[in-house]
Amino acid sequence: MYYNSNIPKHKVFLSFHHQDDYYRQQFERQLSNEFDPVFVNRSVQDGDIDPNYKTDAIRREIRENYISDSSVTIVLIGQNTWQRKHVDWEIGYSLTTSNLNTRSGLIGILLPSYSPCYESYFHPNCVQKWTENNSQIYTPCNIPPRLYDNIQSGYAKIYPYPTSSHELKKWIHEAFQRRSNGSHRNSRDYFANNRNSSHW
Repeated sequence: MYYNSNIPKHKVFLSFHHQDDYYRQQFERQLSNEFDPVFVNRSVQDGDIDPNYKTDAIRREIRENYISDSSVTIVLIGQNTWQRKHVDWEIGYSLTTSNLNTRSGLIGILLPSYSPCYESYFHPNCVQKWTENNSQIYTPCNIPPRLYDNIQSGYAKIYPYPTSSHELKKWIHEAFQRRSNGSHRNSRDYFANNRNSSHW
């Protein structure tokens, strides 16, 4: 594989369900190191935000102090990630341009904990699709719907778990470059609560 060492690093926000924290830690350890980090992590860590804050305060904290300082958002997709309201909010804020931040690039990465939804095989959103490089199957109905809107529009892409740090760095840079293509979609209502069904 040709290695292009000139691909720049970007500040990345990781959006994930804390149920998948083990995989998030593995992702950071395996694909970045102190000598050659693939990205600068701007994610919310445990204890960063007071859980007693009201919803509006939490949303403002995430938007203004984490996402605003990043240029690409990676959604780490496990089995129940799509159900989480915070993941939906984070994707939505990443797609928003304000006086504090510009719109972020967006990609989804399937974690080892993810599997396609087969419970509602005939549901229109549960039709099997392939990831960007045709190496893994996913079902739109159990990935975050706001992410899928942007996969359909061409603004975002979805990938299997990366096999190398160079591969991930390339995906991040391509997402950064797509920020200005005008194809982002962010018209859904934000989740008011977490969901508990197997698909949307």
